[in-house]
Amino acid sequence: TALVVRFLTKRFIGDYEANTGALYSRKFTIDGEQISLQVQDTPFVSLEDDTDSICCQEQINRSIYWADGFVFVYSITDYESYRVIRPLHQHIRKIHPNANIPLLLMANKGDLLRARQVSSKEGLQLASELGGTYYEVSARENCEGVHEAFQQLCQEVSRMIGSCNGEKRRGLHLVRPKSPNMQDLKRRLKQALTSKGKSATTL
Repeated sequence: TALVVRFLTKRFIGDYEANTGALYSRKFTIDGEQISLQVQDTPFVSLEDDTDSICCQEQINRSIYWADGFVFVYSITDYESYRVIRPLHQHIRKIHPNANIPLLLMANKGDLLRARQVSSKEGLQLASELGGTYYEVSARENCEGVHEAFQQLCQEVSRMIGSCNGEKRRGLHLVRPKSPNMQDLKRRLKQALTSKGKSATTL
């Protein structure tokens, strides 16, 4: 959620409501052309106990069906979040076995180097294995890095869609969700700011 908020608003707020899988929309300029971008902030994915299988909510599966690109996020301070990426990618490949869908691997919390559990080398190796681009960023401290990463993915998605001449991928039976909720994001930001202000006042 922090990375999505950084990308869409260029702001960082440390506390968020529980991630409910909200969908947001904004206009974005790629190579001088304005496009309408939808970002699905999916619920947390976890590994099942003592296995390499993931526990996926149905909402995530629906998002996978209609997505034109994927952003895999883990924390460099949490090795378990890194372990989830490979099984999640395998799950996506089962849904899109033949599709060449752009993906981005983002290692977040790059400002917490002393608490690092996942090395940059491990991140680069995983990105290479998955066929994606790797970025190590800090949602807290580096708005430019987050924006650059998302922009590169958008460029790849734009090129892929252009090469398909607008044709839909075969085998997709689910339509894209409607009513992207940017207003909800603004409400959540306002609530978080208000909550922070009250805490500071109390102190």
